Amino acid sequence: RERFLYSMEGVNKASASAGEIKGHYLNVTAATMEDMYERAEFSKDVGSIICMIDLVIGYTAIQSMAIWARKHDMILHLHRAGNS
Repeated sequence: RERFLYSMEGVNKASASAGEIKGHYLNVTAATMEDMYERAEFSKDVGSIICMIDLVIGYTAIQSMAIWARKHDMILHLHRAGNS
């Protein structure tokens, strides 16, 4: 949680300083869907408009996160590194 807060603090400072919309890809990859939903919800609560998941979660979990993101007006980025 601290890294999400720290990241969003930087995003907000950069946005205010530049007068432009800024963002950060908060990684919500976790061992269970419940943990990913919780992390994604927290990222939205702290003001993020985008979250990231890693390919290693599997295709069913990717689809589940895509559905969640669509329902919650979040942009979802799928990272291909596969090293979470």
